[in-house]
Amino acid sequence: MDPANLYPLPGRNSLGDISVLYVCALLRAAEAEGVNVQDLTHRFQLNEQTLTSPAARISIPRFMRLGHAAIESCGNAALGLRMGALSRPVDAGIAGLAGECASTAGAAIQTLIRYSLLTSRNSRGTPKTEPEKKRLQFYSIRPYNSFNCFVVDSVLGAWTQFLRTVSGQWDVLEKVTIEYPSTGMDELFEAWFRCPVQFGAAANSVTVRQDIWNQESMQAQPAMHEKLVLLCDSEMREIQRGWTTGDRVKSLLTPLFRGETPSLETIASKLGATPWTLQRQLSTENTSFRKLMDDTRKQLARDYIRETETSLSEIAWLLGFSNPAAMHKAYRRWFGLSPGEHRKQFREMIK
Repeated sequence: MDPANLYPLPGRNSLGDISVLYVCALLRAAEAEGVNVQDLTHRFQLNEQTLTSPAARISIPRFMRLGHAAIESCGNAALGLRMGALSRPVDAGIAGLAGECASTAGAAIQTLIRYSLLTSRNSRGTPKTEPEKKRLQFYSIRPYNSFNCFVVDSVLGAWTQFLRTVSGQWDVLEKVTIEYPSTGMDELFEAWFRCPVQFGAAANSVTVRQDIWNQESMQAQPAMHEKLVLLCDSEMREIQRGWTTGDRVKSLLTPLFRGETPSLETIASKLGATPWTLQRQLSTENTSFRKLMDDTRKQLARDYIRETETSLSEIAWLLGFSNPAAMHKAYRRWFGLSPGEHRKQFREMIK
């Protein structure tokens, strides 16, 4: 099953959500850095019942605020790397366990990434593998700030640690590329990844060594791998059950906005349909491409204003508006007040 064909339904927070499995990994890293985790979980209203429920998720913005708070508490801006170092296959749920018992390290990491939707959903996109290049790519989460750089570090770090676990080797990478600019910790990152690290790159990625990619996994167990993959496929189908064409269109729109307005032709092509067929299908659901685009922007705009500190100009870019003024005009049409006024109202509500 190609992850490019998986379209998660928009949840309560249109920006996405993440399993508490990753929250627990973050808390484990914070505690290792001397953070009072009890204070942190109390502050973010994370009780034991939530943290021990395999189905529980929290919103992406809440996860980012939690990570930011942990970094402020311990003073370690590279906490994401510590989180990656302490990550275990089981922290990725059944996808991690399925990957762990694949035949080779390459097959293992591909399994992990193929089923990433089982534990995380982000409006920005989905991670992907490029087997011919032995490269793993994490989608862009621009614009970067003190709330989200650690996410990139933790994901690339966790992938690296996963490869180390299944291969039994320490030097597993050829190269790491990171989109955000250098924060002055280049030597630390190169020492941790044990390979060249390029900041300010075009993508977030790790390139795996050829010999590691082909190496037999230390936990290889073909029968168990097959059984767990079938379970992953079953859970993926359950997630997709009941999706409408409109749901799929809205999920495709979000990562494509970024400074431009996606066309009907682009979305139809990604769905494997002609523009006319897509229009007809949406019409039978009593909606249209234009309405879905407007609704998607409205949901995202509200959540960016309510849940993040992202600037208004950056939000305008993320929603594909030609300029901030166009977003201001649309926002007033949607909510009857300006985005700045709405953000102020949200802040007053949580005081």
